[in-house]
Amino acid sequence: MINNVVLVGRITRDPELRYTPQQNQAVATFSLAVNRQFKNANGEREADFINCVIWRQQAENLANWAKKGTLIGLTGRIQTRNYENQQGHRVYITEVVADGFQMLESKSGTKQNDESQNNTAPNFARDTPRDIPGTEISDDDLPF
Repeated sequence: MINNVVLVGRITRDPELRYTPQQNQAVATFSLAVNRQFKNANGEREADFINCVIWRQQAENLANWAKKGTLIGLTGRIQTRNYENQQGHRVYITEVVADGFQMLESKSGTKQNDESQNNTAPNFARDTPRDIPGTEISDDDLPF
């Protein structure tokens, strides 16, 4: 079975970071606005707003580095769950559980002489191959 998701979009509100009560695991929830590939009848692009959750160190990294409006790419999987609310109705939730993310633009407003900042955004993706010959990708290779 395959359940893989790759999304590129902008965070719609600051990630909400919490910790689980028993194991003190970090978990962040956020929503990602992802543009559709086609335009509507008025010639405008519409977006889907996708609920996401990310765990542990990745959650802390996201909460510390990414804010509302930040463009990120993420990988993960779709998860569904349900529960019964106080009114006795069954509520179904579909969300993306992110494994890792990468900021796709550098932070704005950084000082040029700040030695702790550089022009590249940090890469928080897991298992990202680095410095492997033949992995160079040009802008022409990207589907977006």
